[in-house]
Amino acid sequence: MAPRRKLIEVSLPLEEINAQSAREKSIRHGHPSTLHLWWARRPLATARAVLFAQLVDDPSNFVEDYRAEAASGGFEDPDAWAEHRVQQERQRLFGLIIRMVDWDNINDEDLFDEVRAEIMRSTNNDPPAILDPFAGGGTIPLEAQRLGLEAHASDLNPVAVLINKALIEIPPKFAGREPVFPRAAGQRNAWPKATGLAEDVRQYGRWIREEAERRVGHVYPQATLTNGAKSTAIAWIWARTVSCPNPACGIEMPLVRSWWLGKKKGKEAYIVPRVIDGRVDYSIGHDPVGGPLGAQQGTVSRTGAICIGCASPVDLAYIRLEGRAKRIGERLVAVVTEGNRARVYLPPDDEQVRAAKTERPSDAPPGEIPDQALGFRVQLYGMKSYADLFTDRQLNVLTTFCDLVIEARERVLADALESGYAGGSRLEDGGEGAAAYADAVATYLGFAVSRMTDYQSSFATWSNHPKNEVVVHVFGRQAIPMVWDFAEANPLTAGNGSFEIMVQAVSRSLERLPAANAGTAVQADAQRASSTLALISTDPPYYDNIGYSDLSDYFYIWLRRALRDVHPTTLSTILVPKAEELVANPFRHGGKDGARDFFEDGFEAVFAGARRTASTAYPITVYYAFKQSESDESGTASTGWETILGSMVRSGWTVTATWPVRSEFSGRMVGNGTNALASSVVLALRPRPEDAPVTDRRGFIAAMRRELGRALRELQQGGIAPVDLPQSAIGPGMGVFSRYAKVIESDGSEMTVRSALARINEVLDELLTEQEGDFDPTSRFAIAWYRGHGYDAGAFGDAENLARARATVVATLERDGILTARAGKVQLHRPAALPAAYDVLADQHTSAWEALHHAIRIQESEGIPAAGVFLHNASQRSDGAVDLDLVKELAYLLFQVAEKNGWTKDAISFNGVATSWFELVEAGRVVESVSPATTLDFGSLDD
Repeated sequence: MAPRRKLIEVSLPLEEINAQSAREKSIRHGHPSTLHLWWARRPLATARAVLFAQLVDDPSNFVEDYRAEAASGGFEDPDAWAEHRVQQERQRLFGLIIRMVDWDNINDEDLFDEVRAEIMRSTNNDPPAILDPFAGGGTIPLEAQRLGLEAHASDLNPVAVLINKALIEIPPKFAGREPVFPRAAGQRNAWPKATGLAEDVRQYGRWIREEAERRVGHVYPQATLTNGAKSTAIAWIWARTVSCPNPACGIEMPLVRSWWLGKKKGKEAYIVPRVIDGRVDYSIGHDPVGGPLGAQQGTVSRTGAICIGCASPVDLAYIRLEGRAKRIGERLVAVVTEGNRARVYLPPDDEQVRAAKTERPSDAPPGEIPDQALGFRVQLYGMKSYADLFTDRQLNVLTTFCDLVIEARERVLADALESGYAGGSRLEDGGEGAAAYADAVATYLGFAVSRMTDYQSSFATWSNHPKNEVVVHVFGRQAIPMVWDFAEANPLTAGNGSFEIMVQAVSRSLERLPAANAGTAVQADAQRASSTLALISTDPPYYDNIGYSDLSDYFYIWLRRALRDVHPTTLSTILVPKAEELVANPFRHGGKDGARDFFEDGFEAVFAGARRTASTAYPITVYYAFKQSESDESGTASTGWETILGSMVRSGWTVTATWPVRSEFSGRMVGNGTNALASSVVLALRPRPEDAPVTDRRGFIAAMRRELGRALRELQQGGIAPVDLPQSAIGPGMGVFSRYAKVIESDGSEMTVRSALARINEVLDELLTEQEGDFDPTSRFAIAWYRGHGYDAGAFGDAENLARARATVVATLERDGILTARAGKVQLHRPAALPAAYDVLADQHTSAWEALHHAIRIQESEGIPAAGVFLHNASQRSDGAVDLDLVKELAYLLFQVAEKNGWTKDAISFNGVATSWFELVEAGRVVESVSPATTLDFGSLDD
């Protein structure tokens, strides 16, 4: 008997999932991601929906039951009734998903009781345990726990293991308990979930903050204002320096990316450097007229620096040599204090300079940065250890905070015993008494210190944005590039980068965790973990995109300093284990080929282990979001996912469904023309039958053309960004490829995954081109002309020939308002050049091309609501309504053309409209007049 199809293998409410996944990026207070930084987390909304749909039966499994229901009720058309019931049930399940992915409903226990009950019905009250063997930041195990499932997290990286323990293992142990901090328990009657534990984190965090003030407060003196008053400094701005190589100059030249401190109108501030008697003096300027402009914005760029004393150019090679010789210095150039609704910027004085000059602590955390590591560039400048990424003052203060976490644990232990806790064993040994509770509180306090290091570093920077003059944390992306001028936050204030803010973030996150159903987080490599009987849902590493182990050492050295006695096994190594990390790191595996082989062999072992213990009742789910392509004689393919998909296919899996899930805001592209993924694709996989058929190349391509065409429209309707369409199409294409035991090439050899991926790209290009036939003559002409000329002018004769081949003429196209024909030249209008007074309701011949271009113009000038209203009006005309589906298809098609031609600005516009489509349609619905719908009336049978 064939296993029941699960909802994820048939249908999902993608638009709503995508909208909530994108929205989640802007939610900070109380979001689990604020517990501790991890790179490339999946949105909670996505994981929640995927897990639910992975377990819940699709209503199409019950067609025969619905037919029988119709017969017993006397309904004349059982097939129509069955289809109605399938759609009705599917919409009911969609309603549950739509409600549960909304962050505003995260604490609605009645809703989640419904969700859990639905899972229990589909699993015969025996749901499988969920395992993520690449648990990382813990999104999937956490959401499994929220859905009432037994959650297991596994990761080789100890920082990831600690994060997962803090999310799913520790909170259930102490759920519902009162805080032990003296007098804290009396503040309220009930402490649901982990709110009592969160309160203790706040209270003991406050004690650490106060004790730190007593011990190291003197190294952060108040600043003296111009009127002589004292004010608390919130940040210090530093510039790295080298000696000018010009012998006639030789000054301590500052290396600064920008002299600007603040650009708020009327409150502008910038640093004014002056060379006086061979020494650089720094003051603060406020007159915007005299502010830095153009090349004067700073002194350093990607190619080198300029000396402010003699204007000599200084090559980066010289700066690197100075760095390796330990001759790069640091100079305080400004002090920032909090003023009346604005920052106050002061020049450095002797008191501030002296306070910052502390001795480097002898017990600073050990750990060497590899000579070559993914995402690191600092080694070129002589920074060899992780401690080199911090100033001496920061090292002193951070070690003090780590020591205070250890002391705070002893205070928690004493207070817990006083509150009536039994002593018990330690947390790592499975204890739940006073000792374990003290370990738990210390763990979250250690996270607060670790989070603080993301700001307390000489690689944090200062933002001079008018609305956000703050210290910017180190990990704005998954790398540590070289930073020239940096910002040192005051950890003892209540401002950005302070310990108080970090404790607030950790405790808010903790108190909103589900804290139910005991979960486990273990340190293990994915090959071993995947062989368990648990059902897998996982988000594996992205080939060589992120060097997790090297990056996480940045935090690990501080977590180990604070929590080694609390988690002795997890934190037993000096640095994060690296040899077995499943990342294609060329620096670790003898180059590019060795890295690919290591990655490929490792993933094949992971999926082979999972295949051996796989349940036939449920599909596993795997996320991918990798984009990197290479070309050879077989075509263009994605290197990273050639490897991981090949591992799946060779391990005996077949793809049963793929779904694009957007996790970023719309229209995100990089300015140099390359693109950034706005989406992930989730694959549902089942074990491939042992008797799977064999086909040849022609049969594979024919099957793919049939199925990829349908999938292409589903991807476009599902809100996939045009920038991600080629990557997303890999899923449906591989779904065809992976159902065969093998595909035979014309020469008799077995088709490789690389060749299959290249064929998928070719068929996708063909299908996109074939979509041109769906458009009106005006749009077909414009597409062809744009493909050859863009928005540049071309010969009138060529345009006329092209137009006649599409049953129109240039004169008609000019009257339609899409181009101009002057002096023997024809040129398409750019969106920005179209008339703002255009009335789509008055135009009887609006083409898809014209509608798209006006929509772009309005969205980019007036915003999404106005563009949504325009499209709605275009679709509602009684005399030739515009087909909005075709307008959207056109955006996808033109994006492909623009990207291939390197027309970045155009590509951004087309991508922006397509990825905003859901919002545009919703904006149009605001003005829509709803008319009664015509539906089948199934009478009393419809319940």
